Amino acid sequence: MTTSHLPNLTGVPETMLWTLHNRASEAARADGVIRDPLALRIHRTLDYDYERAFGPADYSHGVRSAIFDAELRAFLAAHPDGIIVNLGEGLETQRFRLDSERSLWLSVDLPEAIAIRERFITADARHLHLAMSALDTRWIDRVPPGRAVYVTAQGLLMYFDPEAVAGLLREMAARLPGAWFAFDHIPGWLSRRTLRGWWKTPHYRTPEMPWGIARHRVAPTLRGWVPDLAEIRALDFVAPRGAARPLSWLVARLPLVRRMLPGITRVRFAGG
Repeated sequence: MTTSHLPNLTGVPETMLWTLHNRASEAARADGVIRDPLALRIHRTLDYDYERAFGPADYSHGVRSAIFDAELRAFLAAHPDGIIVNLGEGLETQRFRLDSERSLWLSVDLPEAIAIRERFITADARHLHLAMSALDTRWIDRVPPGRAVYVTAQGLLMYFDPEAVAGLLREMAARLPGAWFAFDHIPGWLSRRTLRGWWKTPHYRTPEMPWGIARHRVAPTLRGWVPDLAEIRALDFVAPRGAARPLSWLVARLPLVRRMLPGITRVRFAGG
């Protein structure tokens, strides 16, 4: 197998390797929640010491991908010619797990991230790569009108200031009426930890994550930003196996504990 060397990735773009590490490790398990041969190949090909940087892999990002997969699978079943926009996609290989013959996929990420992505994943007429920040909302200009749209942001919004998140949602609400948007979020205590300087391992300091929010504050906060949202729904995150599985069901139903955990939320914009 040919080894692919990386440029000196730092900051938020480097986090694509963190998520790849966890997702590929989950996909490698016989009882894993996702099957992702391409992620495994990319993981093995890149010349990067994942465990030195991020520590032992866990199931978190594999489960997150499975949740987003389920959302998009249902969307494509209802809208086979739908448009999927993945913001901050990095090395996510979702389209290979879910693609339909009529859908259009837009992958939006920073230029250095797109450059790494294109070593392994080729853009084409139905799978576009847009090298720009998710906050550069010119990407919306590339969304054709008249088709159902689902936008995702996995592991992205926490790296923005709250004002930037609010601005992005308002812009999407105004320009993508009727679209769905799913994103994950972290609690405030974890955000504050990163702002103080969180060394995940002795060799890797996570980028700052300015936007943190308790789960019970998500809906009122989003309503404050976009009052006419048609839907706000929390998506359950459940451990895939072992003793943690029943425990995660229990913990998620204890309000004081639940609000301290990361979460995934789906909204639908009005109109359309």
